[in-house]
Amino acid sequence: MILSMTGFAAVAAELPGCSLTVELRSVNHRYLDLQLRLPDELRGLEAAVRELLAAELKRGKVDCRISLNHALPGATTLALNAERVAQLRDAAAEVMRHAPNASPLSVAEILRWPGVLTEPSLPPEALAAQALALVRQALAELGASRAREGEKLKAMLEERCIGIEAQLERVAPRVPAIHDAYVEKLGARLKEAGLDPDAERLKQELALFATKVDVAEEVSRLTAHVAEVRRVLGEGGSSGKRLDFLMQELNREANTLGSKSVDAELSRAALELKVLIEQMREQVQNVE
Repeated sequence: MILSMTGFAAVAAELPGCSLTVELRSVNHRYLDLQLRLPDELRGLEAAVRELLAAELKRGKVDCRISLNHALPGATTLALNAERVAQLRDAAAEVMRHAPNASPLSVAEILRWPGVLTEPSLPPEALAAQALALVRQALAELGASRAREGEKLKAMLEERCIGIEAQLERVAPRVPAIHDAYVEKLGARLKEAGLDPDAERLKQELALFATKVDVAEEVSRLTAHVAEVRRVLGEGGSSGKRLDFLMQELNREANTLGSKSVDAELSRAALELKVLIEQMREQVQNVE
């Protein structure tokens, strides 16, 4: 299958004390251009994220944004630090031995003590691992999005290939008819001028005209290029550059065919070919 360079994916996860979001946006570009935006806590992951993206994506301008939102104070369930409470208890007992008349610590005082109540959070290593997991998940969704767009592009290109073949079927039968009409017209003019229509000069003119209007080579090349476009579409993979080259070749042959046109029908067919090829060229710019 062919892949479009246009796609979007967003994944998120709720973690202890924070939420993590990864967004991937891609548009067409001549090469692979990666733009990363990471929070300070995950800045060390930039090389790893680039490696993950480059392993899956071949072309396109890709914007990767990783957002880390910490929970508001009091928005999460508080956890009691039992070790800290035990330390306070032992310290209070030691104080009571030295100062028996001292007031014991109240529950409220213990709870207010720094470090007794904690909000859940992930250690840096676990946070980094979660971020990379989300990047992989986002990449999978982006790939699916680009594949769906690629199928649409393929269908459109196939449709234009059929249109080009229809125009070529109009062109081929016109050449003998154009030649016969020219022979008849030139012979009539020679007769009006009192000249022999079978003269050597007439034969030379007809040979020159036949060379001028012969578009068999252009038709053959256009047919071959269309077949190659279909082969590339069927093969899939990273085929944007090959398809772009084929669009240039198709356009060149269509221009040559148009320059040989001496007939209104042939001119219309050549113009329609150029329109179809230009439509394909525009869409091919989005193929990876």
